[in-house]
Amino acid sequence: MPNSDYLNAGEISGVFGVKGAVKVFSFTEPRENILRYSPWLVQKNNQTREIKVVGGQRHGNAVIAELDGVSDRDAALALMGSRIFIHKSQLPKPKRGEYYWADLVGLRVETESGVKLGIVDHLLETGANDVLVVRDGDAERLIPFLQQHTVLHIDLDAGLMIVDWDPDF
Repeated sequence: MPNSDYLNAGEISGVFGVKGAVKVFSFTEPRENILRYSPWLVQKNNQTREIKVVGGQRHGNAVIAELDGVSDRDAALALMGSRIFIHKSQLPKPKRGEYYWADLVGLRVETESGVKLGIVDHLLETGANDVLVVRDGDAERLIPFLQQHTVLHIDLDAGLMIVDWDPDF
């Protein structure tokens, strides 16, 4: 897996047509934004290669991408199942008070009174609001990511998030 300078932005889930286009399941919002980030670092079977995006469009829930050097169906089939990584520097800088999920993963989570709750393992999208999955050993807490309510302060430099949350919950 690429180092922490890269983000997993999607995966190649299929092929489209006979000219080498690939179907992509994108983790970006909106999904077609993945086409803006080029080159991709494509990883499959612990092997990575850099591929330039030369075109594409949204197609239903998927994105169709045209990649440099991938000009036939066989070459596209060889990429199926690949994870797509982009360099963090390709992303726009978030506005004040906005965060990329990848920046929150790994933060220590504590209450206002200093009770350690664990580490942000990942986030879930629920529709109503995002939810932090905080792990402390075998224990897991689900904390709503509601800034100014449950999430009071985030200090990326210190690797710390302060929350208003009952440690027994």
